This record gives sequence, C-alpha cells and structure tokens, in this order.
Amino acid sequence: MTRDDAADASHLPTHNTQRRSQTSLPDTVDVAIIGAGLGGLTAAAYLARAGHSVAVFDGHYVAGGCATGFARGSSRERYVFDVGVHYVGEGGPGGLFEDLLRPIDAQVEFQQLDPDGFDRLVFPDFEFRIPTDRAVYRDRLVDLFPAEHRGIDRYMACLAQIQILMDALRASSGRMTPATAATLMGRAPRVAGMMATGLSTGSLLDLCTRDPRLRAVLLGQNGDYALPPSEVSPLFHGGLANHYFDSGAWYPKGGGQRIADGIAASVEAAGGTIHLQTRVDRVIVERGRAVGVELATRDGVPRTVRARAVLSNADPRRTLLELVGSEHVPRRWTRRAQGWTLSDGIFMTCLGIDGDVTDAGVENCNYWVFDHYDTERLYTSMRADRGAVPQGACITSASAKDPDGGGHCREDRSTIEVMTALPADPGWWGVDAADVADGSYRRDPRYVARKQSIEDSLVQRLDTTFPGLAGRIVFQESATPVSHIRYTRASTGSGYGLAATPAQFGLNRPRTRLPLNGLFCAGASCSHGHGVLPAIQSGAATAGDLIRTLR
Repeated sequence: MTRDDAADASHLPTHNTQRRSQTSLPDTVDVAIIGAGLGGLTAAAYLARAGHSVAVFDGHYVAGGCATGFARGSSRERYVFDVGVHYVGEGGPGGLFEDLLRPIDAQVEFQQLDPDGFDRLVFPDFEFRIPTDRAVYRDRLVDLFPAEHRGIDRYMACLAQIQILMDALRASSGRMTPATAATLMGRAPRVAGMMATGLSTGSLLDLCTRDPRLRAVLLGQNGDYALPPSEVSPLFHGGLANHYFDSGAWYPKGGGQRIADGIAASVEAAGGTIHLQTRVDRVIVERGRAVGVELATRDGVPRTVRARAVLSNADPRRTLLELVGSEHVPRRWTRRAQGWTLSDGIFMTCLGIDGDVTDAGVENCNYWVFDHYDTERLYTSMRADRGAVPQGACITSASAKDPDGGGHCREDRSTIEVMTALPADPGWWGVDAADVADGSYRRDPRYVARKQSIEDSLVQRLDTTFPGLAGRIVFQESATPVSHIRYTRASTGSGYGLAATPAQFGLNRPRTRLPLNGLFCAGASCSHGHGVLPAIQSGAATAGDLIRTLR
C-alpha cells in the first residue's frame, strides 16, 4: 500500500459497512440466512444465482465471519490485519477454490506460499520445513529420524488412505453412500477401522512412533484445529496435512477479507441483500416449521422477515438452544447440542513493524514455534492454569506472504501476527457471560492483566525467533477468544466451531439440515469441517439441498 493507497478507503474491510447496514429490510424472502460467514455468503450466492430471493443478516459490521480483516490507525499510518485467514489449500489453478467460486463469478486471486516450506516448525534444537510434495516430506522425516522409517511409512500410508476417504466423499457430495463404504473397506481399511473405533490422533501416533521429537513434528500444525492429540480425530488431522500436499498453500492477494468480499459481491450482483449490524434474535417457528426470523435492528424496533426456509450459518448449539428454543427441538437433539464441545480459542497479537520484516528473516511462510515436544501438554497445562504463559505460537506476516497484493500497510511498514491457542471459556479470563454480553469485560482488571501477560509473552517469543523485531514495533493490539464471542457470538469463543473429535467429525456433525422443518445449516461446524474451503463447500452443498427443496 503506497501513501496514496493509504488514503483510499476502497480496500478497507469496512468499505461496504454503511451501505449494508442501511439496506432496506425485505418483508419476505425465499431464504433468510443467519450469519454472513463464508458458509452463509456462499449459500446465498448460489441461491441468488438460481433465482431465489435471499437476505443475509449479521450483527457484525463486516461481512465474512472469521474470514474478515480489521483496520487500525489513521489514513497515513493504517494497518489491516486478518482475523482468521492466514493460508488455505487448493488455491491454485484448477483447485477447489476455482471450482467453487467460478459458478458464482466470485473474483479472488491467490499468492502461493513457499512450496519448499510453507509451514516451518521451530523447536528448541532443530527446525523442520513442511513442503507441498508429500514424497519430499516423507524423505525429510526419514533423513531426520532414520531409526523411525517404518513408523514414518506407516503414518504416510494412513495419510494416503485418509485421502482416499476424502476423495470418495467428495465424489458422493459428502454422503456416505454404499459405493463410498465399499471403497473404504476395499482401499482404506485402516480408515474404516478408525471410524469404527473412534481412534484419536494420539492413539494413531502410538501405532507409528514413540519418539517425542518425531511426534512433535507430525503434530506441528495442531494450531490449525486447537486440540491436543488425545482429542482430535485422525481423519481431520490427516485431512489437514493432505489439504496442502500437492495443491500447495496459498494466501489471498490483498488479505483474507478479499474472499468474503468477492462472494458478498456475487450475492448482491444476483439480487440478494446483505444486512450488517442486524442481529437475528429468534427463528420464528409455526406449526413445527421455521418460517422466518426476528431481527434486533439498530433503531431498537424488532422486525420480522418471513421466509420459505431459514439457513443458519451461526453456531449450531446457539441456533438450536437459543434462536429456535429447545421447546421446538427433539429431546435427542437438545441433549446432543448441550453435549457438543468446541475447540480452544485463538489469541492473536497484531503488530505494525517499522521497515521490511524480510530483512529480519521473515519469509513467505508460517512459523510454528514450540518450547518443547509435548503437544498434549501445550493444551492441558494452559487449561489447568490461568497463570500459565503460552508454550507455543504461530508467527505469520501478510506483508511477507503478499508483498505485491497491497492493502496491508504503507510501503515502509510491515504487518505481523503472533497467535496461540488458549482456552476460550470466559471464566479462564476472569469474566463471565454477563460481562461479555454488556462489554464490561474489557475494563475488568483481571481480564486486562491476563491479556497483557499473554501479549507480552508473544512479543517476547517473536523477538526470540526474529531478534530485533520487538524494537521495531510501531503498532500493537491483541484480541482474545472473548473478543471472538463479542463479534461472532460463537459459543465459548472458538473460531473453529465444533471440536474435530472422533465423536464430532465428518458424518457425526450436522450436515445440511437441522432437526426442524425448514431449518438448514452451513459453516465450520457442519460435516465438511472447519476452515476456509470447507466452509465454502458447506455453503455450496446446503444451497444445492435448498434449491432442490424449493422447486
């Protein structure tokens, strides 16, 4: 971003805020959509282009859910940071992004991260670069851990079988058909066994290696799901690893907001409407069917919008228990929703740096930095001790990943983000739900002190990894999991939605419908899983179901 660009607001996340906050509310639509995350926006775009009237409602002032950015500073000293998009798979030519965005004419360009090491794992006594080539990945593991070559090959074989599962499910539009089941039994028996037994990733690794350093490398991307190995499904863990092999790792040019903006523009171009700062307070239920939504508008006067169907891109637990109400939900589903668990949250420190961070060694990749090799302890110790400091973090710079994309900061500055997984429960931060609801948590001395302690720790970690950068900080701000609750109303502040445990992964998650006639769902907590691409896939799949239903 040049100095002239700095004064231009057209690239800012809030560029469309005023217009979308003031768009006239419809009285009726074919589909009312709760939440302008990527799942909801994608569904809206597909539905609108199929000729259906759609309206998307969101309480936030920016469309995109976790795929948004935020700006800080004056026009001449402005920084734009990503909330949740730091890299994606399948962003290249012929990738799934292209396949999903082409039908809705959403325009997004991607920049590839270093294919020889898009994720770099930094441990106390060695580093490991994760390449996009799985054969090179396997060889690097064997070179570093020659005595573990049999276990490494066993692990790689499991990844290959998990890919067979993902390909089979993709071919069947996410449905476990008889043909899909036959494929698993014949070509991926280990995966079929994992699904039948509920094996955890930790248990899978027990079958491959006991070497703590090798296990730490294999688990190095754990921050992408914010769960310890004893809790995460090996199908998700392996699917995540496979997501970047072959297709590569990519970053949207101009920042993560560009994905949401491209899809939102597609919604409006096809006649759909997006209503920001317009929270849905209730799903209207009549005779056992969802028939619309009740809105909390900025003028304080409740409004209702009738609809042939309602699609929730919101937290499914909150959707069923609060927006719909347990009195309208089968008891089995009420118990299920009450028992759903969510991933830990993400704490993010956003920094403006004087000069070019590549001068300090920051490259076109993500850095996962760990104090030790015990991934399980990264989570258990933090959950148990509110006074503990993070034992690992992810360091990434949009300026380094996207030097020509523009929109991050002025040319003589750089942006960098340091993140770590932390408990999302407000109680861990010394506040409660009421404090979050009225915003008073931000002034609570316990919360402020805890936030500052974590921020100081992450800044120190950045300076240890890249000496001298801390002294070049010219802007500094942090967001906690409690901030996430405030902006997205997600249960317990998790941006990853339902935890990807064996009991809550794949077909064990909500699919395209919730247990009320006329009520559909899409997003990170649905069967495609969390992440940028899965959320978009979920939206497209739900739109397809709705299009067939509304004929």
